[in-house]
Amino acid sequence: MKIVTWNCNGALRKKLEEVDSLGADLLLIQECENPESSSGHYRDWAGDYLWLGNDKNKGIGVFPRNGNNVSRLNWYGEFKINAFKRSHRSHSWSTADLKLFLPFKFNDNYTILGVWTKGSDSEVFGYMGQFWKYLQIHDEDLSKPNTLIVGDFNSNAIWDKSDRWWSHSGVIGEIAELDIYSLYHHRKNEDQGSESKPTFYLHRNKNRSYHIDYAFVSEDLLNSSDIEIGSIGDWLPLSDHMPITITISS
Repeated sequence: MKIVTWNCNGALRKKLEEVDSLGADLLLIQECENPESSSGHYRDWAGDYLWLGNDKNKGIGVFPRNGNNVSRLNWYGEFKINAFKRSHRSHSWSTADLKLFLPFKFNDNYTILGVWTKGSDSEVFGYMGQFWKYLQIHDEDLSKPNTLIVGDFNSNAIWDKSDRWWSHSGVIGEIAELDIYSLYHHRKNEDQGSESKPTFYLHRNKNRSYHIDYAFVSEDLLNSSDIEIGSIGDWLPLSDHMPITITISS
């Protein structure tokens, strides 16, 4: 079984032939347009898809291929930090406050959380902070066999801050407590922050590359799974991100 996650950098409708060439059973695409609001060809191609976004032109799309199927999981919850002497509205949050996370079932067998973290300079809990908040609510939902967390996290250990408990390395430690691990780092035997293969090229500049897209899998899938990052020669003309292919042997 082959699962591909890719931030397509917009206009997926113009890149269908290339993405089909990956031969995936499941495509999880960030920064794609909503098929419902796009061309008929793209809508027909999308099939029985899932999509989530605040802008019809940019969201997360989940596209099953080859007769496979997906069903949305309607996860919702709230979390509150009770360690402070005085309460403040920033001490609590709900699933609906966080962006963008799309949980679903794949073939009624795999639980998958699609991720495209959002953030801005004005937000303290941007990017990995958004995922940390999500994790506080949904750790039990993710603590099951056959679970994957995949997508564009916009994060790397090189940007850790020592006084921030939701820094990249801290969150990696938290999901490890759930027996969920980065497939790339397991397979390549590399440390977080020392990745030899980038997944993102800022402004498509080959000299400004980072590893910010990930596939995390539950421990039961770790040794039966492999991972491959697309080549810059094939994919940089199409996007600033490289596709990640996760292969799970049955």
